[in-house]
Amino acid sequence: MEGNREFRILFEPLGDVAPCRAGESLLAAARRASLEITSLCGGKGACGRCRVQVISGQVSPPEAAEAQALGPRPLAEGYRLACQARPLTDCRVRVPPDSLSAARRVQIESLQCDVIPDPPVRGFEVDLASMFLADASADAEALLEMVIDQHLIPGRTVDPEAVRQLSQRRPYPGHIRASVRGDEVVAFGVWPSDQLGVAFDIGTTKIAAYLMALDLGVTLAARGTLNPQAAYGEDVITRLVNAREWSLRDKLQEVVINALNDLVGSLCGEAGAKPEDVVEAVIVGNTAMHHLALNLPIDQLLRPPFVPAAAEPLDLKARDLGLSIAPGGYAHCLPNIAGFVGADHVAVLLAAQPLWKGKTALVVDIGTNTEVSVIRSGEIACVSCASGPAFEGGHIKHGMIAGPGAIERLRITEDGVECQTVGGVAPTGICGSGIIDAVAGLYAAGVIDASGRLHEHPRVRVINGQRESVLAGCEGGGGAPVITVTQHDIREIQLAKGAISTGIQVLLESKRITGSDIEVVILAGAFGSYLDVASAVGIGMLPALPLDRFRQVGNAAGTGARMCLVSMAQRREAAALARGIGYIELATVPNFGELFARATRIGPLKSAG
Repeated sequence: MEGNREFRILFEPLGDVAPCRAGESLLAAARRASLEITSLCGGKGACGRCRVQVISGQVSPPEAAEAQALGPRPLAEGYRLACQARPLTDCRVRVPPDSLSAARRVQIESLQCDVIPDPPVRGFEVDLASMFLADASADAEALLEMVIDQHLIPGRTVDPEAVRQLSQRRPYPGHIRASVRGDEVVAFGVWPSDQLGVAFDIGTTKIAAYLMALDLGVTLAARGTLNPQAAYGEDVITRLVNAREWSLRDKLQEVVINALNDLVGSLCGEAGAKPEDVVEAVIVGNTAMHHLALNLPIDQLLRPPFVPAAAEPLDLKARDLGLSIAPGGYAHCLPNIAGFVGADHVAVLLAAQPLWKGKTALVVDIGTNTEVSVIRSGEIACVSCASGPAFEGGHIKHGMIAGPGAIERLRITEDGVECQTVGGVAPTGICGSGIIDAVAGLYAAGVIDASGRLHEHPRVRVINGQRESVLAGCEGGGGAPVITVTQHDIREIQLAKGAISTGIQVLLESKRITGSDIEVVILAGAFGSYLDVASAVGIGMLPALPLDRFRQVGNAAGTGARMCLVSMAQRREAAALARGIGYIELATVPNFGELFARATRIGPLKSAG
């Protein structure tokens, strides 16, 4: 019978496979696979948030309402609403990042690192069968001679810590792996075994870490954690001021290095390896995070013209930083650009290069500190925007990070508020993407005006003299807690989005570019992937452009760091990119105050046309 037929649905890029009975929707199949696709309306086809792309196979034709919601071009490209499309055959379906919940989206952020491995450290097999029994030479010289003789490589030195590590195991007959970086032997290990490397993206709020097999270019494990430096200041300026005035610079380095070492231990445990198997590290971060991790002078970052102590790529012994990897291993730090635009933005530009090369583009890496670049005819100009912690839930009454219970998607209708939480559990707060949706929805519903003021309205109440609008929950009765957006919350979002849109406007004016000239807007960073682009455009945070010009690329800084971890060619490309980028300090822009005041208003950016 037709109703008993069952089809196989492959959901990419996560590789989830689920059966789908005839007459069931793709959304039902996704839920069967525990794949959390956003659907605020509960699968009624009203919210339009569950977009997927059918790559192969046949599905039911779209009804008129779905066709109108999607538009002719997306339909022609295979896009459908998962709640409306019903498979007629086995199908392969791509789920875009903005259709996924935060928990699943994080998984895709670490999948793409497509470079040909050309690692800085090469592993060579060394036969020690007779060395320790017959050779009376010192271990260092004997080991070096054997590496040179057996592999004809120009080795000149052996790291003393590597020699100490091996000599403690004397006699050591058999075969070992010599890890050679340039002309230096930096580590010895078991043969055969993979040479491992670790890439760190140190954000102001979060740290991401990736363990890789250097010779294969494969990511073995990925983890993230909160940056413990946040206890000493939520934003970079506060953190730097506290480091200087309270003599906390050493402490700030200590806590972040401890966090990196904890991540290395966790990653290695997950991969069945040991920290001493890691022979190379790459570190990226904005200029402040870079300087604090390396314990570099910071005073000059607190006064104009905000000059970094170091901008060129750096290669440091990992042990000198306190990193617990192979004792002779190195940490490579990508170059900074200027001001607070650091190595993380270089990594973003490197990873996103295939998307912007040859185009007029905007690249926006959104976070507590947001970096923006405009690219035209291969020329790149950048700014740094102090967007603050609001996008991470900071300074928001019911704000929280994107953890279980956080409202991450929200839609305001005539009948009420539809919302989706991380993990699909009862709401306990609201994260950055949810608060952007809330402000956009309240503006579209006429509850707030362009100035951001909450009006007297059935959706608005006054508690202790503060106006707020209820998003979820109910008072009393032991039910879910009430989650609201307050007038103060709206002001915080206005300041944050105003900083970003001002930076964008300054860059566009500097290159005489109008919004309509922009061919692609690349949104990087965790928050850049979580936010609903339509909501961000609706409040004037991003240019008012067709939504198909926006690309959400996840943690591109982490991807760029991984590319440089496994490829010397990518390190050279990153250095070349950094040297060619022009920097604009927003504080020096003559009409900055006027631009910022205009940019804090709610509504689509009029200057984008």
